[in-house]
Amino acid sequence: MLRRPRTGTDVVRITDAPISTADEIGARQRRYLLSMGLRTLCFLGAIVVGSGWLRWVLVAAALVLPYVAVVMANAASPKVAGTMPEGPDLQHKSLPPGQSPQ
Repeated sequence: MLRRPRTGTDVVRITDAPISTADEIGARQRRYLLSMGLRTLCFLGAIVVGSGWLRWVLVAAALVLPYVAVVMANAASPKVAGTMPEGPDLQHKSLPPGQSPQ
């Protein structure tokens, strides 16, 4: 079997592709709704439990969960190497000398 010579370019694999924006937004929405559902259960549990230390733990959890839910919902998916645009070339810090006007 003959092999082709390598050209020096890396092979792009489909598993390296980032997920679609719609899928990422759907996952964020599910995480947010799960956290808000847990918050609702904490509030209802605080009402059902009555007085005691468990009630205050549930109330505290219900007050902290919105922050956690927003942070989790806004957490971006990890970036895949090679998918981000490249930055400027920092080797050339100035423009080359131009021609004098005639």
